[in-house]
Amino acid sequence: MATLQVQHETHYAYGAPVLLAHHLAHLRPRDTARQSVRDWRLQVLPAPDGGETGIDAGLDVFGNWRHTFSHAAVHEQLQVVSSFVADMGPPAPVGPGLPWEQVAAALRYRAGAVMPEACEFALGSPFAPRAPAFAEFAGELFAPNRPLIDAARALMHKVHGEFAYQSAATDVATDALVALGLRRGVCQDFAHVMIAVLRTLGLAARYVSGYLLTQPPPGQPRLVGADASHAWVAVWCPREGWVDLDPTNNVVAGADHVTLAWGRDYADVAPLRGVIRGGSTARPTVAVTVSPLGVQD
Repeated sequence: MATLQVQHETHYAYGAPVLLAHHLAHLRPRDTARQSVRDWRLQVLPAPDGGETGIDAGLDVFGNWRHTFSHAAVHEQLQVVSSFVADMGPPAPVGPGLPWEQVAAALRYRAGAVMPEACEFALGSPFAPRAPAFAEFAGELFAPNRPLIDAARALMHKVHGEFAYQSAATDVATDALVALGLRRGVCQDFAHVMIAVLRTLGLAARYVSGYLLTQPPPGQPRLVGADASHAWVAVWCPREGWVDLDPTNNVVAGADHVTLAWGRDYADVAPLRGVIRGGSTARPTVAVTVSPLGVQD
């Protein structure tokens, strides 16, 4: 089992004083079958209305932690720091699974039938809609009777191979159709395109936000803040459950992938968003550090 320490810092320097602000954060990671979270802390400066007790905690419809806080006092900067320790285990072995058409048929609505909970993730969403262009992109990958996991991995390889990672090419408002046309973007775009393909074919896929432990080149120290928030895809398989695939890195998500939250797409799990009065235009500065605390046998 590996143990990772994570710190996610977001800083806003506003162009004008902010008179009033309300914020929603998805920054507390969730526990999963292979991930146990401890020592989570959230620091907000300036302190929100009511101090620490003014930060309201709850669960959203997907079971993610969410926190809300407000500022009625005038301020010109905002700093939000989330930190925690995660004990990480490896993913469970996954077989090829059922033929993909059989899985898609199980997700198709039938009056009076008891439908799988995964059905909601087979529907299109704002950032990952269903469209013929995505089926065209998949091409022959989803051949008749091909096992779902084999086809999903082939799709992951295709996205990874045909898309260039380019941070300035897109922004947080870019949807999968735009990203498909550009053939470049960041991890959010890679994930949205893969999800949109799977949904267009009638399969269920969800967007997973989190962090990735990136190893520095040999002989070079780890750079504090060099790591970034990350995103990948989970595809639903009736026998295996949700299987996490990372098209940005072309790997099955493993012990280096720390899950934060999941939803239909980025809009459901944005780490921090808000509504402010005043402030002018301000882009956040984000620094994420993922460090190993040790490896246990």
